[in-house]
Amino acid sequence: MRDVLADLLRWWSAGEPAGLAIVTRTWASAPRQVGAAMAVGPDGVAVGSVSGGCVEAAVYDLCLEVAETGLSQVASFGVTDDLAMGVGLPCGGTVELSIGRVDRRTFPDLPRLADAVERGERIALSIGEGYVVGDTGEIVFRPPPRMLVFGATDHAAAVARIGGFLGYRVTVCDARPVFATARRFPGADEVVVDWPHRYLAAEAEAGRLDDRTVLCVLTHDPKFDVPTLELALRLDVGYVGAMGSRRTHEERLDRLREAGLTGRELARLCSPIGLDLGARSPEETAVSIAAEIVALRHGGSGDRLSDTTGPVHKKLGEATSPTSDRPAPAVS
Repeated sequence: MRDVLADLLRWWSAGEPAGLAIVTRTWASAPRQVGAAMAVGPDGVAVGSVSGGCVEAAVYDLCLEVAETGLSQVASFGVTDDLAMGVGLPCGGTVELSIGRVDRRTFPDLPRLADAVERGERIALSIGEGYVVGDTGEIVFRPPPRMLVFGATDHAAAVARIGGFLGYRVTVCDARPVFATARRFPGADEVVVDWPHRYLAAEAEAGRLDDRTVLCVLTHDPKFDVPTLELALRLDVGYVGAMGSRRTHEERLDRLREAGLTGRELARLCSPIGLDLGARSPEETAVSIAAEIVALRHGGSGDRLSDTTGPVHKKLGEATSPTSDRPAPAVS
């Protein structure tokens, strides 16, 4: 729903009602998650998406109707839904939507919600005849997950750009001020000049990392990457990857073992970083890193979909079954 808040607030501030559809429940291979939203403004412009395109036209009409009448609705769309037979989800699955009118009466706390989301604060939204913002509710807004990129390199610049595209709040950190500049990393939310391991320790101590945090160590220098990885692999974060050749990887493992890391801790390290896409350029390498992050986040195998069976959209942690004899990559 984050992607529709700015437009909703603009219409709300102008006193113009809008229709808002929010995904409240999903089943099977539904293409969007709970909280996905589509809004239709007074000028008929639609923003956001609730199905990736499968049922958008029908939802658009419902949003227009609710904005005009003020009567909230609950609608379900799916391959077995007789009501939605003409606009069912061809990809499979079912979505349930709450569709309501947004104006100053039905959503008095919209500015508060938008401000909290902008600040990266945790807040929840309850949906009924109107919208109530508070500490609990059906839709929970968490701060964006963080991506920390260590090493002010061309590869880091590309990874920062794709990290922002994936919805991460991106920080680039390097101890060299001549390279760690905002101008060199326009895709980053912030650029920090500090020793990577020292900055990482401070962020962990401050409680600003969680199990969604992604760490990409792209320094190519043992004096930076070894102490950073020594700490990173002991933190409860979602992903730790490090760039380097296979020889560099083996030498790095030796140093980390000498530092006292266990086999279980070392097994969390994604190195060499990324999936095998045959990447050459920094941009291609960034795609391979992003692909690995997404695969591990959602339990994907990393195989080509044409070589797998089973649903395209899986439950978290459920791996795709390969049709070939190739083993699926390990998922941490």
